[in-house]
Amino acid sequence: MAMKRKGVSMRKIREILRLALSGELTQRKIARSCGVSRPSVSEYLRRAMELKIDAGELEKRSDEELECLLKPENGAKSGGSRPEPDWRKVYEELKKKSVTLQLLWEEYKEAHPEGYQRSQFCEYFSRWKKKLDVSLRQTHRAGEKMFVDYAGQTVPVIEPETGKVRQAEIFVAVLGASNYTFSEAAWDQSLESWIGSHIHAFEYFEGVPEIVVPDNLKAGVSKACRYEPDLNPTYHEMAVHYGTAVIPARVVKPKDKAKVEVGVQIVERWILAALRNRTFFSLAELNQAISELLEKLNTRPFKKLEGSRKSWFETMERGVLKGLPAEPYVVAKWKKARVNIDYHVELEGHYYSVPYSLVHEEVELRYTAATVEILFRGKRIASHLRDHRKGRHSTQSEHRPKSHHQYLEWTPSRILSWAGTMGEATQKVTETILTSREHPEQGYRSCLGILRLGKLYGRDRLEAACQRAHAIGAARYKSVRSILEKGLDREALPETGATPAIVHTNLRGAGYYG
Repeated sequence: MAMKRKGVSMRKIREILRLALSGELTQRKIARSCGVSRPSVSEYLRRAMELKIDAGELEKRSDEELECLLKPENGAKSGGSRPEPDWRKVYEELKKKSVTLQLLWEEYKEAHPEGYQRSQFCEYFSRWKKKLDVSLRQTHRAGEKMFVDYAGQTVPVIEPETGKVRQAEIFVAVLGASNYTFSEAAWDQSLESWIGSHIHAFEYFEGVPEIVVPDNLKAGVSKACRYEPDLNPTYHEMAVHYGTAVIPARVVKPKDKAKVEVGVQIVERWILAALRNRTFFSLAELNQAISELLEKLNTRPFKKLEGSRKSWFETMERGVLKGLPAEPYVVAKWKKARVNIDYHVELEGHYYSVPYSLVHEEVELRYTAATVEILFRGKRIASHLRDHRKGRHSTQSEHRPKSHHQYLEWTPSRILSWAGTMGEATQKVTETILTSREHPEQGYRSCLGILRLGKLYGRDRLEAACQRAHAIGAARYKSVRSILEKGLDREALPETGATPAIVHTNLRGAGYYG
C-alpha cells in the first residue's frame, strides 16, 4: 500500500519514527498517538527500515532531507519501484515554446511503460516544484515575458558642485523563463526615465520579449483597471516600435508580478546592500557600480537548480527573443488640444499651425525634443520643428485660408466689427493687435480674450481700460486685463501728448480689411 502522504506533516512523520525506534509502542498505538492511519505508520516504518534510518540518523537529518528520503515519489512502492523522472529536466523543458506537461508525460511513458500515470506524474511534479523559490515556481515560456518595476529603495547621489544629495530610483527588469536580470539607476520615475530604462533593458538582453508586464505605475499606465488598463500613449508607441505587447499586472493580484518582486528583492540584497557604504557623485558612477554587481548576480549558481541566470539565458532564452529594431525608439510625448479660431494649437506657450479647415476640432500632438507632429483621427496633418519660445507662432503658409469664405466663422473684419460695438478705443486696440502680427490670424486669440473681458467687467470698463492701454502704448491682452484687475480703468488718464502714428512695413491699417 502506498503511503498517504497528503495531509501528514513532517513533524508527525518524525514523531512516528521516534516512537517506533523507542520500541515501547505498537504501530496501532503510534497511529492513535499521532492521529494517522495504521497503514500509513506501517508504510513510513517500512521505508525507514529500507533506508536504515536509526535514532542517530533521525536526529541528524533535517525535515527537508527526511522528506526527500521518505516521500513516495522518491523510492520503491509496495509491489516494486517505478522509474523516477528527472524533475529538473521536466521543469526546464516546460519553459521551451509549445512544450506541455502532457507531452513530457507521454514521452516519459514511452520510455518507461511501467512508470507513473498522468495524474501521479503531474502531482509529483507539483510537489517537487513547491520546494523551489517563489519566483521559480511560475512557469514562463522562453522569450515570452519581461517583468518591470522600480525598487522600493533609492540610492543617494551627491552633486559635486553644490553638495546637494539627490535620490536615484532603481529600475529592475527580469525575463520570465531564465530570471536573467537587468537594473539601472535613473533620477526619477518620469515617463522619459521609464521609457529610457525599457530601451536599455532591451539592449542589455539583446532582444525583445513577446510581452512586457509592468506594475500599474503612473508613468506607464494612465488608468489602472483590472480588465482594461489604459496605457500611456508614449508607452504604447514604444511597445509598437519594438514589436512587443504591454499587459500590466492586475490590481491586487500579487502573483502577476511575483517574478519582478522577487527580482527587486534580489537586486536590493545583492546590489544595493553591497553599495550601502559607498558614496557616489554622479549617476554614471552609480550605474557603473550596478553593472559590475549585476554581472556577478547573473552568474551566481542557483541553489536548487543547475546553472545560473546567465547560463539559462544563453541556452534557453537568447535565441527566442525578437530582434532589436534598426533604430532605438525616440521618446515622444502626447497631448490633446483643440484648434483655435486662429488655426493654431498651443504647446508649452508656443503656437503651431494646422490646416484652417480643422478650426474647433480636437487633435493630438506628438512631440519630441526636436519635432512636433499634429494628428487628426490618427492621420498626421502637420509637422513642425520644435520651438521653445513662448508667445511666438510657427505658421506654415499652406495652412492659411486663401480667402475668407462665408462659411468660416471668424475673419479680421468680424472681430473689428465686434470690437466696434464695445467702443472706439476697444476697436483701436484690436486693430493694433491684428496689424502688428505677420498674419492677422495670429492675433485672434488676444483679440477674443480682450472682447470676452467685456462680459466679466462690463462694456464701459473695458472701453476705459482700452483707452488707457492705447494711450500708454500697451495694446496687448495681458495689459488690458491687468488694468481691469487693478482698477486702473477708473483712474484719470495720464497727461501725455498725442501718441505718434506708428509706421512700419508690416502694418496695414484698417483700410486693408475693407
